[in-house]
Amino acid sequence: MSNPGEADATPIASVRDLAAYLEAGAKPAGAFRIGTEHEKFGFYRSGHAPPPYQPGGIRAMLEGLAERGFAPILDGGGPIGLRREGESVSLEPGGQFELSGAPLETLHETADELERHFAEVRAVAAPLGLGFAPLGFHPLARREDMPWMPKGRYAVMRRYMPRVGGRGLDMMLRTCTVQVNLDFASEADMVRKFRLSLALQPLATALFANSPFVEGKPTGLMSNRAAVWTDTDPDRTGIPRFVFEDGFGFARYVEWALDVPMYFVYRRGAWHDVAGASFRTFMERGLAALPGERATVGDFADHLTTIFTDVRLKRFLEMRGADAGSGPMMLAQSAFWVGLLYDEAALAAAEELVLGMGWESLAALRLAVPRAGLAAPWRAGTLRDLARRAVAIAAAGLRARARRNAAGADETVFLAPLAEIAAGAPTQAERWLDRYRGPWGGNAAPIFEEAAI
Repeated sequence: MSNPGEADATPIASVRDLAAYLEAGAKPAGAFRIGTEHEKFGFYRSGHAPPPYQPGGIRAMLEGLAERGFAPILDGGGPIGLRREGESVSLEPGGQFELSGAPLETLHETADELERHFAEVRAVAAPLGLGFAPLGFHPLARREDMPWMPKGRYAVMRRYMPRVGGRGLDMMLRTCTVQVNLDFASEADMVRKFRLSLALQPLATALFANSPFVEGKPTGLMSNRAAVWTDTDPDRTGIPRFVFEDGFGFARYVEWALDVPMYFVYRRGAWHDVAGASFRTFMERGLAALPGERATVGDFADHLTTIFTDVRLKRFLEMRGADAGSGPMMLAQSAFWVGLLYDEAALAAAEELVLGMGWESLAALRLAVPRAGLAAPWRAGTLRDLARRAVAIAAAGLRARARRNAAGADETVFLAPLAEIAAGAPTQAERWLDRYRGPWGGNAAPIFEEAAI
């Protein structure tokens, strides 16, 4: 989740202002960029317990990275994030370490950024006796074992989440994801990409499933992270029906977002709890909890970060359906969506894959995927059948982009793990279950050392 930033204090005059704010993200195809974000669980090498903020834990990690050229971001006087040249490090509520990568032109640059980040994290973590493992759901810790990070916005969410869903605190404390942020050229381009990527998020969830364990035991699910999201907060999660309705665009998205309940407002260095209030009311009349305060564009930008749909619209589109996973799988997730969405022929071919799928079918598929994974039914076959076709289209899109590294390889090299899975190889979750039933002897703890970056 986001770090506090420099908020835009422009007062909001109308819904049109907010639609224009979103539309300002549009850019020509030649300026499209790739932003990859991922989270990972910290653990003590001895015993695998999650590290606290301090002492000798997450704060020490932030301070160590700050010595490598990052500027600290403070909340309540303590460091809770870092910034450096377009990239940032932030903390999820349970101390999950998140890299928000810089907007980059090619996946080759994304690979370099990821490896640099991993190397820096390893160098700082080693003297602290820490490791970091990107997994979709914490495989060992109970909810009460997880620490809470000292970020003001999380205190508000911690109070509110149990009022609206049964697993919101698990989402905050025990899940990790990987996402890619991609651009659009116009409102029409945004609509096409939003609809397609929402329709294919259940496939992404199945392909990248990486969380079969809870508290040391298999649960029968491939993605416990995805299951958590089905019982977090129905007002702001899932696959919104209205995106597929006639007339969808920036203004329609804003109208919906205005009625998603708020969590907080940031003023003068503090997060003010307004949980459950309407942003529409804040914009039109103000809030009793904040007398005299007017809603600003910065407040709306903060509010958008509290919308957790499987694809999220800001001034770009965020693909949010995948479990965190290995470095190659994280790069494959970015490659999959870049290949599908950044080439016109690939985009059109992918749209044909989901033609005629109604919202009801997609919503049902989203509920089936956490357990069934790629075996979930799709038309006359399964999602693995869809995976083969979608990965082939993504590869064609990447070949058409023709972005090559110094060795002459194009970006299709990053799809290799997905091509293997689509052809029948085990997913990450299936591989961990094989390890659990085989060489691990029914003990899930070795996952940390094997999954560590």
